[in-house]
Amino acid sequence: MKRRISTSLTGRFAVALAACICAVAIAVPALAASASTPQAHQSAKPKSLYWGMWIGNQLTPPNAPPYDMNAVNILTSALGKGMSLLEFSSSFSDCDPSPCSFYRFPAKPMEAIRSYGAIPFFSWAAESNPRKTENDPEFQLADLIEGRYDAYIAQFAEEAKAWGHPFFLRFNWEMNGKWFSWAQSTNGNKPGQYVAAWRHVHDIFSAVGATNATWVWCPYADPRGHFSKLKPLYPGNAYVDWSCMDGYNWGRNPVASKPWRSFDEIFAGTYKQITKEVAPSKPMLLAEFGTSSKGGSKPRWIREMLATIPKKYPRIRGLIYLDGFDRGIDWTIESSAPALSAFARGISRPFFMPNQYGALSTGPIPPP
Repeated sequence: MKRRISTSLTGRFAVALAACICAVAIAVPALAASASTPQAHQSAKPKSLYWGMWIGNQLTPPNAPPYDMNAVNILTSALGKGMSLLEFSSSFSDCDPSPCSFYRFPAKPMEAIRSYGAIPFFSWAAESNPRKTENDPEFQLADLIEGRYDAYIAQFAEEAKAWGHPFFLRFNWEMNGKWFSWAQSTNGNKPGQYVAAWRHVHDIFSAVGATNATWVWCPYADPRGHFSKLKPLYPGNAYVDWSCMDGYNWGRNPVASKPWRSFDEIFAGTYKQITKEVAPSKPMLLAEFGTSSKGGSKPRWIREMLATIPKKYPRIRGLIYLDGFDRGIDWTIESSAPALSAFARGISRPFFMPNQYGALSTGPIPPP
């Protein structure tokens, strides 16, 4: 998904959020109490899951978490539970303003997340910011394979090693689509180059001893079979620690009007393919997903999603909801009091793990 999750907090939005928080605050104590009561109809205890968000700057303009952690605190208070994952992202280079410079390893933001008690989830893209299009001659897969950026990658890996704590690293995600310059079907890239580029970058991290990075391989959910096949894009078990999926219920939005789809309709097919054919030995994450409110009930979608994942998707051991705006679409859970309440009710269950990972020292990061 091509995204820039940001917007300004208007007075109207602030008032609506305050109302949402007030409504959920009343309900959460009762929800927490009921969540601890065993359900007679459950045949097996659900496995524990990490959970968290990728939060835009709508609550704390102009800076999004983890550069401003106040939004995390606001949502923690509203939901009655802390997050165990917090996602943010960076490209390789910053070209605004020109000339371009390369981003350093974000140790301070990582430390802010760790101090909160969550595990950092970092999405790192071999591209420039602001991104051009899917055709970017400066960042073809061949450039990575041939070593054009080796010095930068090695420095980044050295700084990751020096920080020294575990973090998830989602590198060049949604490679099976056609909207990023690292996709094998765009930008002059050739068959086999995605895997070769991934392994090359991974090998540099291994060579410098940056073993605190947990590598996440993350295609886009493909319910209609429109994108590239996944098996040829998988780097191999020795190069991947967690599998992953991204996906969205776009609904009837002007930007991308599609049928309203349930969680199952979006993810079930790709989940089966990854867990049965591509990476059967790996735990799985949802690195970014969400629902619009156009074309159906957002609270119901959230409620059913948080009930469905523990029951029908046992390999999913972590999920990250996109709480932001993208191209005018409001994906946030705080878009209405019922949506926020549905999310609070779902994650109040004890198997959704809270922010208790500030002292985590294991790498690769295991499932909870």
